[in-house]
Amino acid sequence: MDAETLLSQSQDIASKITHVLQKRTQIAQRHLNERVTETLGLDHDGAPTASAMPAPFDPLSAWQYTVDAAQRSLLFWDTLYRRGNEFVERSVSGPAPVLHFEYDMVLDGRTFERPVNYALLQLRPLEGVGVDVRKRPYLIIDPRAGHGPGIGGFKDDSQAGIALRAGYPVYFVVFFRDPEPGQTLLDVCNAEQLFVRKVRALHADSPKPAIIGNCQGGWAAMMLASSDPEETGPIVINGAPMSYWSAAWSEGEGDNPMRYAGGMLGGAWLASYAADLGNGKFDGAYLVENFENLNPANTFWDKYYHLFSNVDTEPPRFLEFERWWGSYYLMNREEIEWITRNLFVGNKLWSGGVTNSSGQAFDLREIRSPIILFASMGDNITPPQQAFNWVADLYGSTEEIKSRGQVIVGLTHQNIGHLGIFVSGKVAKKEHKQIMSVLETIETFPPGLYGMTINEARNAAGEIEYEVEFHERRLEEISAHFNRFGRIDEKPFEAVAAVSNLNQRMYELLARPFVQAMSNETSARLLRQFHPLRWQRWAVSAMNPWLGWLPAAAQSVRENRQRAAADNPWSKLEHNGSQMFSASLDYYRAMRDAGTEASFFSVYANLYATYLSKPGADGVAAQAGAIDPRELPFVRTALQAIGDGGYTEALGRAAFLLSRKGGSLPLARLEMRKEIAESYVEYLPDISPDHWRRIRGEQEIIVSFEPDEAIATLPKLLSHSEDRERFLQLLDKLASDERVLNTAPDAAQKEAFERIRAVLGSRESRKRNARLPDPTRT
Repeated sequence: MDAETLLSQSQDIASKITHVLQKRTQIAQRHLNERVTETLGLDHDGAPTASAMPAPFDPLSAWQYTVDAAQRSLLFWDTLYRRGNEFVERSVSGPAPVLHFEYDMVLDGRTFERPVNYALLQLRPLEGVGVDVRKRPYLIIDPRAGHGPGIGGFKDDSQAGIALRAGYPVYFVVFFRDPEPGQTLLDVCNAEQLFVRKVRALHADSPKPAIIGNCQGGWAAMMLASSDPEETGPIVINGAPMSYWSAAWSEGEGDNPMRYAGGMLGGAWLASYAADLGNGKFDGAYLVENFENLNPANTFWDKYYHLFSNVDTEPPRFLEFERWWGSYYLMNREEIEWITRNLFVGNKLWSGGVTNSSGQAFDLREIRSPIILFASMGDNITPPQQAFNWVADLYGSTEEIKSRGQVIVGLTHQNIGHLGIFVSGKVAKKEHKQIMSVLETIETFPPGLYGMTINEARNAAGEIEYEVEFHERRLEEISAHFNRFGRIDEKPFEAVAAVSNLNQRMYELLARPFVQAMSNETSARLLRQFHPLRWQRWAVSAMNPWLGWLPAAAQSVRENRQRAAADNPWSKLEHNGSQMFSASLDYYRAMRDAGTEASFFSVYANLYATYLSKPGADGVAAQAGAIDPRELPFVRTALQAIGDGGYTEALGRAAFLLSRKGGSLPLARLEMRKEIAESYVEYLPDISPDHWRRIRGEQEIIVSFEPDEAIATLPKLLSHSEDRERFLQLLDKLASDERVLNTAPDAAQKEAFERIRAVLGSRESRKRNARLPDPTRT
């Protein structure tokens, strides 16, 4: 590429970056102004409103506020003192899972042939609620991202709690603080496969277990499901960064700073360095610190001020969360390097670039059970693009999803943050409960991509009820909706991967020998103990002899508590000052993230354009996007087999021909279809659900591209008289079924039904004026 072209590209990149940076800056400034105006109670002209005028600052209110603030300060520090003591106790005894429920250990991975620090727990039934062993078991996999396990069962209203209250057997995959010597992520995957097989053995008469993967636990769920598809039921992955390079990069949308971290730090070498300093173990506190740095307002001020201002009621909730947030777990060097190289920087899981312990690539297309993806538009750690884009990368088109018999359902929340996906009671009672309630129905879906919506309604008693609907989507439309720039912003991450590989090799060659020579178990333990997140906890605990007076003083304050009045002007001034400080930290975060984003693209977009981009690549991409779908290999294969098959293929073809196209699919309608299918099970093929979905998807492709020939070749599929008779019997029975008669067919269904009957012939006993069925997707 000549210098003139390079200069032109660089100017174009700089122009785009500057434009987006200006937008980010304007949005940050507007948000700051809105916070300040709201805090000070100003109107549009900047004048204070009547409600914003403070009460008189008299000496009595000042004294009352001073006493209240002093007492709250003592109680605040006493709460941190209790947090520190709990942290020290957990550190000595070994932190336990923060599960809200009692449990029994079923398998301990530390005893396996390849030991891992993982275990399988079974949650005990709730008091007064029995567990039906014939129901589908649920297996929850929590993320190993620095914290300990248990967030999926953190409280009564949680993923685990919802399932237990519905009478389902619930199992939990947990892990211990210290990894086993030499364990790798592939060892962990093998252990989780043994866990699934154990659950299957304990519930041999139940449907296959549903696998719930939270955040990075979603990787584990997908890896074990692709490795052992025969053993797993539906897969639900919540907030899982499956396609880590993806995110939103457009005007007016929030940026996603986590995806830029690897590039700004030079790649995966820093994780290796930290693990070497830890004498072969990576400290999860570094990961937690990264999460905390995402939101400095909450980390350094908001959560502590909320405790301070509500210190009479807030400590139990604060301490409960800190038990999980303040527990830091370790990983082996091999584990963190595998994660950073393959999943974060490499982005290889969906592409088949990751191999299992047998040397075979993880192929997510081998998963045969339905996959449910749950993400949130308000998640800046795992935005919806990271949760959904792997589908477009893996399958490429809607037709390929159908041809492979796969069912993928997407659900998005509008504003909840990353942690809220797992810990919010409201999300548990709404989204997680509804996902659990429709899993069996989803298994009856024909292959394709679906959007799931949950609508709220109030019944006659005023109670909130939820109505679930599904809409079939095209992959191409969903990809365009979430990626307005056509994912061109992901190209620079190829440069990140190249730089990361270079830095990793340089570190291993030039620095690692010296770092490992200077590290030992004593130095590693000291580094962990004096990590800022640990130090701030044990320094405010009974380990600090200067704070021995604090518990007694706090108890005295509780016995003589004097609260300031709610309308005390000094309290209002304190609150306003807190809001202003929080707004300033949010403004700093917005400007920092905007600057980081601009710096990232300034460096790596130019590196990609200079060294990695191929001339004419845009033109090739545009040409590829214009390929006739008929030329796709799986479409050609399906059309070539249009006259091949038998009764099963004919049934799948007729199911799509007679289905209602377009519109929403209310849950009640889907449940009716399932009920009808169960009523005529003797007419349905005796094959596995995944095999039926694959046949159903192939027949849908045939009908979509060759509808006339699809009908004309039905007699070939039903060449045996007994098959044709059985097929016609099923149509006639459906035509007279009262449940079917309550649905009015549209014009397309009427025409398809008549054409099928005409090409197959009529049975003499059939009434010509029978109302038409709606046997959609049976």
